[in-house]
Amino acid sequence: QVHLVESGGGLVQAGGSLRLSCAASGIIFSVDAMAWYRQAPGKQRELVAKISSGGNTNYADSVKGRFTISRDNPKNTVYLQMNSLKPEDTAVYYCNSLVTTTTAPPFEVWGQGTLVTVSS
Repeated sequence: QVHLVESGGGLVQAGGSLRLSCAASGIIFSVDAMAWYRQAPGKQRELVAKISSGGNTNYADSVKGRFTISRDNPKNTVYLQMNSLKPEDTAVYYCNSLVTTTTAPPFEVWGQGTLVTVSS
């Protein structure tokens, strides 16, 4: 089995910063794209940022210039540095990854989610 374990969420004031981490564990052959999604109350889950195995990144327009996604390939870990946080960034943030094991073709894995609350 493969698991994604997130950490780093919490309560922060508007204008502050948080750093989320997500580590993949299990019998992993390779990790392809890794991404962060978020879901605010009453809203659909949306893509926040994505990073390929080669380091190419994509961001939602709403977070460009404020959030930075990065990854540590040997550790199978992805990070999301969030600066200049706004109340509208309040959501549960989910880690997502495309993983290949030695016994299965690539499949998608989701983390359990970590709550980020930004107070005004």
